[in-house]
Amino acid sequence: MITVYKGVAHPWLCDIMGHMTTRHYVAMFDDASYHFLNEALGWHPEDRSAPGWADVKHVIEYNDEVAAGSLLEIQGSIVRLGGKSITSRYEMHNLNKGTLAATLESTSVYFDLAARKSVPIPDELRERAKNYFDDVE
Repeated sequence: MITVYKGVAHPWLCDIMGHMTTRHYVAMFDDASYHFLNEALGWHPEDRSAPGWADVKHVIEYNDEVAAGSLLEIQGSIVRLGGKSITSRYEMHNLNKGTLAATLESTSVYFDLAARKSVPIPDELRERAKNYFDDVE
């Protein structure tokens, strides 16, 4: 796994019960995914002429409470790479407590933004991805 995000659970990201609210876990994981797809596949989010990604499945597990002031780090790896899709695993670690705060397993399809349909992942992206697979499948 590689580090793809670092952030802080600011008080305004927390809900009325004092812990980080679900919407902000998703936002942090989403930001991490852009960094991960850039690093692992060489995909550039600013290139609007190239296909992008469409998330089709998220499975989130909340493992430990995140309170205001927590320093967070997200690491990512590839679980599976199909013909048109990638399944990635992200782990959010609470650096203050030394705990695993949450995990996300995300499946995304490579997506032609003009035609609005999935397309095959190019060989050059697939080749680069080989170095980023999770040890567990």
